[in-house]
Amino acid sequence: MKPSFLAVLPLLAALVAGCRAEPVGSNPAVGGADTIYLGAILTIDDAHPRAEALAVKDGRILAVGSKSDVLSRKGAGTKVVELGAKALVPGFVDAHSHFSAVGLQALSANLLPPPDGPVKSIAELQAVLREFIAKSPTVKAYGLAIGFNYDDSQLAEQRSPTAEELDQVSTTVPILVIHQSAHLAVLNTMALAKAGWSAASPDPTGGVIRRKQGGQEPNGVLEENAFFLSLPKLLPKFTAEQGLEQLHAAQAIYLANGFTTVQDGRTDPPTLALLAAAAKAGTFVIDVVSYPDLDQNAKDPILHGPWMAPGYASHFRLGGVKLTFDGSPQGKTAWMTQPYLEVPEGQPASYVGYPSFPDAKKAADLVKLAYQNHWQLLVHANGDAAIEQLLDDVRAASAAFPGADRRTTLIHGQYVREDQVARMKELGIFPALFPMHTFYWGDWHRDSVAGPERAENISPMGWLAQRGMPFSIHSDAPVTFPNSMRVLDSAVNRTTRSGRVLGPQHRLEPLVALKAMTLWSAHQHFEEKTKGSLAVGKLADLVILDGNPVEVDPKTLKDLKVVETIKEGRTVYRAR
Repeated sequence: MKPSFLAVLPLLAALVAGCRAEPVGSNPAVGGADTIYLGAILTIDDAHPRAEALAVKDGRILAVGSKSDVLSRKGAGTKVVELGAKALVPGFVDAHSHFSAVGLQALSANLLPPPDGPVKSIAELQAVLREFIAKSPTVKAYGLAIGFNYDDSQLAEQRSPTAEELDQVSTTVPILVIHQSAHLAVLNTMALAKAGWSAASPDPTGGVIRRKQGGQEPNGVLEENAFFLSLPKLLPKFTAEQGLEQLHAAQAIYLANGFTTVQDGRTDPPTLALLAAAAKAGTFVIDVVSYPDLDQNAKDPILHGPWMAPGYASHFRLGGVKLTFDGSPQGKTAWMTQPYLEVPEGQPASYVGYPSFPDAKKAADLVKLAYQNHWQLLVHANGDAAIEQLLDDVRAASAAFPGADRRTTLIHGQYVREDQVARMKELGIFPALFPMHTFYWGDWHRDSVAGPERAENISPMGWLAQRGMPFSIHSDAPVTFPNSMRVLDSAVNRTTRSGRVLGPQHRLEPLVALKAMTLWSAHQHFEEKTKGSLAVGKLADLVILDGNPVEVDPKTLKDLKVVETIKEGRTVYRAR
């Protein structure tokens, strides 16, 4: 083990012992296996991390262990797959993303910077939008041009575009350009009018309308609730066919990246209805677990209906509810206790971001509502001030409604402090971290958001591992693509765009990072008994990679490819 990596968990010591080809287990079911896989198998089972063979029958794992033991389950009709140089791992369990929004992103203009897109300047952003408006059928169908994932930290101008610059693209089509954080957006003048924002508009609670210098006229940039409140006025009421088209597009993207379970975080009421209808229509082959926005959906009877269940119906269920306590550190709307290194234009030097719930009692009451109803609660909190609010509210709710295994989950936690990690463990809060920040915005965190000392400790997986805390890691798609291998790479290497290693003390060994993408993510969702590791009786949710992630050079992890995705024993994606 390299000294710069984390010496964590008995899992790694067990890896050596697990290389012996011992039978991990088998199920003496009548009849032969449907499929047997032979080769490099990473089980993510602490007792036996590696196996030589795995057998599948009727969508579940029949046997896993030595080649000779598993081949004894071979029948006349059994298909035998030789993995060769490839590796078999558990299907990836998405710890946090926005499944339905990925479908909308797939049908929108790609404004990402390299390596995921072409946009490095405002002029290039304008060019992509012009071509999209000219060629995309969705513009006419939606009555709106949507661009996803511009990143001001990667634009040559180091700022967001303005309404006037979007007007140079079109004054006859409303344009909505969404920041890569998904916590800000820019509208052209036509879209601002449609959304109802003007010089006379006050900033909404929990949001900011950025203004032109020297006046009150909106400059086009909307932060947080100013952006979120605009969406119902801008987005069309999608037809059932359009909604299903978006979900099919999203499902294909996740399957191609090896995910067999996905999350739809902060589901709004229309999307919640769409997901339920799609499940009834048999749309999903992937498992979709939704966490509706509690603030928006608190009175929706669906929260008390049959979808809120530990098991899936037609590959869909409600896992609980979600709240959002602050914004985005890369967008400089996360709520901190210390000022930003470089504050946004027009803000004082003391600027620390702001809470999503300025009324602290409302936030506390919503947390108690979740606890009272025994709903698992996910809370988006990035800044340490927002995390402090979460800790206080969970402590109060736990005192009022004690005794349950709730697995309340901190989503993102970029700037969680070490003292807060200790209190999270005490309160039983599960951390779901977003280490892809280290690549996409690591340099920005260091040089503009918070400075070197605080930036070194974003997504502090080392502090969690030192305390023996399980945790998950995620992509937050569509904020970043749901690229499973880049999630893995960011947790293992923590390399920024410029090649710096940001916080080497928080790097993980590949096997631990895989566990955070599989078994621990399943644990987060209360699904560890059926998913996340390759053990007898569990679902045969499997991924075949073109190389072995524990044997390749860690610097090449991001280059590994998903060859095949298998859901409950059936191939649902195969690379061409």
